[in-house]
Amino acid sequence: MRKKYKKYIKKTGMVLLLFSLLFQGCGRAEKRGGRDIVVAVGSETGSLDPAGMIALTYLSYSASALDELLTFDEDGKIEYRAAESYEVNEDSTVWTFHLRKDAVWSDGTPVLAEDFLNTIARALDPASGSGYANYLFCIENAEAVYNGEKAMDQLGVEIPDDFTLVFHLQRPCVYFLDLLRLPVYTPSCSKYADSARSGWDKDPETSVSNGPFYLAEYVPEQYFVLKKNERYWNRDAVHLDSITYRFFSDRQSMAGAYETGEVDVAASLPAFVMDLYEGKDDLVITEAISTRYIYPNLDVKPLDDVRVREALCLAVDREELCRIVGKDTEPAYNLIAKYMRDRETGERFVEEAEQPFEENAEKARELLAEAGYPDGEGFPVLTYHYPSLEMDSDVAQVLKEQWKKNLNIEIELKAQELQVHYSERYARNFELCRMNWTADFSDPYTYLSMLLSNSTYNCSGIHDSGYDALVERSDVEKDPKKRAELMHEAERLAVGEKFYVIPLFAMKNCNLVRPDIGGITRIAASGELEYRYAYKKE
Repeated sequence: MRKKYKKYIKKTGMVLLLFSLLFQGCGRAEKRGGRDIVVAVGSETGSLDPAGMIALTYLSYSASALDELLTFDEDGKIEYRAAESYEVNEDSTVWTFHLRKDAVWSDGTPVLAEDFLNTIARALDPASGSGYANYLFCIENAEAVYNGEKAMDQLGVEIPDDFTLVFHLQRPCVYFLDLLRLPVYTPSCSKYADSARSGWDKDPETSVSNGPFYLAEYVPEQYFVLKKNERYWNRDAVHLDSITYRFFSDRQSMAGAYETGEVDVAASLPAFVMDLYEGKDDLVITEAISTRYIYPNLDVKPLDDVRVREALCLAVDREELCRIVGKDTEPAYNLIAKYMRDRETGERFVEEAEQPFEENAEKARELLAEAGYPDGEGFPVLTYHYPSLEMDSDVAQVLKEQWKKNLNIEIELKAQELQVHYSERYARNFELCRMNWTADFSDPYTYLSMLLSNSTYNCSGIHDSGYDALVERSDVEKDPKKRAELMHEAERLAVGEKFYVIPLFAMKNCNLVRPDIGGITRIAASGELEYRYAYKKE
């Protein structure tokens, strides 16, 4: 109770601070001239190289600076970008894309098919550290190239001419078009992009773009500036002159910066901002296509015992967790995002099947006893790793208290700087680890793929041939209903039988946007805001 009271005081103090800023700063918002906006983003993380080890910073950059071959809009319709057309053979194994001949990089260099291959080839080098490399494995020989078993010239990517790109897949892939928005399918200019470690990606002299904006300035741990690309093929649709992304270490600082007029947009803010701005035009609430969950490391005892993993999962009271953490959260019992829609039915995908498990503290205690730890006796002290962000710190405290109350076990908490957390998780240096996954594309495979035995995002030692086979069958199934059934079955196996992950909650994004900014859209796949065609209202 004392911890909860302290937390209440901390949040109340922050609310009072923001109320103070709201009234003191009324009318004090900076009047930026012309068509420029400043966007608040989280701490600097990862590379800007689509073939490298990327994280949140890349996602902010790429949404405005890079054109993928094509994407889907919020209505599910194709929006052609770097490509102007495509065709596919009858069995969906050969996909041919025709590039725009009027598309150039921001330095005037033509955007060629070899620039797409440049990213793919570098991502298939494990030294690049790409977490997305496994999404290339549907291409003929891609996995063998990644594993060093075949040479790059045996990869199933063909370039008949400078403006034609042909993918030969090892088997049908019904969601291949969705994959094209992933970093590893995005081009990197062959003239400059030589290595994920050379630093070309954050140097404005070499970090050229093929999208609406290009990198004009990058100041580590402070900000980066994107300016309008006057050479962009669709430049008449681009209205802003520049977008500045400012880094902030926590969400409270982002909210404060919005209040004082330092930024024009602040996304994914704490839940109490909803109360502060209720009824105001600034407040924009969006559904995040994401799931917050826990990875248990299967190589660590006793987490290699499914009874222990199930006990940990069933002992979490998600309703209580969400009440304490914030009203922008909602209990989740699936790995696949709660708010992801089934394209065929329009309904939430996870609601079209039974919930994989039911919380049950009594059963959790029985399972722990069966595993050799009656009333928690003899259970080792496990460490839970999480980013040192307020929400994750609050979640960690609640989990610690619930597992103590329901299982009588002790958990050690270890907060980490965000980049360190990513690196340690990728290196599998953890026992229990906080994980959050925002969908990269609008298909459940974006979640299911992470638990495959050969996935580069499989950080917890999962090797389940039965699960792999179910997902593989869903990959080639063309009947949408049968494919959905296979994916539901795969998730039940992973989440409700083997408990490879422990789902916690889904989130709604609380965003603040200046009312004089229009044209901000929502990325259909992730639910995040997109600024490439934003404008300042007159």
